[in-house]
Amino acid sequence: MKTSMKITLTLAAILLVGGGLLTYHRTKAAADTTDTDTLATPAGPTFNADSAFAFVKAQCDFGPRDMNSTGHEACRKWIVEKFKAYGCKVTEQKADLKGYNGTLLHSTNIMASYKPEATTRLLLCAHWDSRPWADNDPDSTKHRTPILAANDAASGVAVMLEIARLLQKDSTLNIGVDFVCFDAEDWGTPQWASVPDSESSWALGAQYFASNLPQGYEARYGILLDMVGGQGAKFYQEGVSKKYAAAYVDRIWQAAQAAGYGSYFPMQDGGFITDDHVPLNEKAGIPTVDIIPYYPDCRQSSFGPTWHTVSDDLDHIDRNTLKAVGQTIVQVLWTEQ
Repeated sequence: MKTSMKITLTLAAILLVGGGLLTYHRTKAAADTTDTDTLATPAGPTFNADSAFAFVKAQCDFGPRDMNSTGHEACRKWIVEKFKAYGCKVTEQKADLKGYNGTLLHSTNIMASYKPEATTRLLLCAHWDSRPWADNDPDSTKHRTPILAANDAASGVAVMLEIARLLQKDSTLNIGVDFVCFDAEDWGTPQWASVPDSESSWALGAQYFASNLPQGYEARYGILLDMVGGQGAKFYQEGVSKKYAAAYVDRIWQAAQAAGYGSYFPMQDGGFITDDHVPLNEKAGIPTVDIIPYYPDCRQSSFGPTWHTVSDDLDHIDRNTLKAVGQTIVQVLWTEQ
């Protein structure tokens, strides 16, 4: 996933990847985010990290959810039924999409709407498919092994399901919320492939959604949740997000501080990342912010040590990270005017 950051970044690095420039810029934080946590003024209900973790586990219990697999189909049905159980109107956007090698991928984007009648809407999204290859694993014999994807897929969906559960129990929110689970995100060109990597091979479901929006659909802005449950995760301000949705980046990072989780959201710039938010910004015209971790000191990957490895499992999910991201989203939603 995220073709623009497949290799570890170093501070102030400018790297050439797949014919495009990959940059990371570090800016001085306005204040130590740990200090601002003490100034928290939380809003909205309490995000339950144990519940979110249970949603991560439920997805992992289906095994790998890579495209065209039995686990993928079983998980699709489960996600649909969970959102319906929390009172959302659910629609499925099906499409047969071509993978990097021509494989036909039977894709389903899942859209669950809270208060579908509301004209003011926010979009929360994450991808739900899992990587079919552990092509970044330290053990090369595992490079063609499907991953469990506890963090790199299940965590984002889990946070959205917990938000949907809270919305069902709360009647104070006056805006509509659309939860979109994108499919076919992680079929991007594997590192061992004999063909060059291409950014267009990633985020296929989001590309399709952005080019085929539901009739008349509009959202004030969107928030993409990607790998939001990893141990030691911190979420820097991603470059594409700042290019297209700078005001909303500021809003979200300030909300993290207000909720008491500013230490997870440094006021510092991160790299430019190819992810599901790119077609939303560039094709659909929906300003969308990517909440995605950056590990500046991790040799294995700047996305963390478990990225695209067989170690992306439940043992490496941190409830504290789920809580920090989930409570930040609650803060954003319940302070939206």
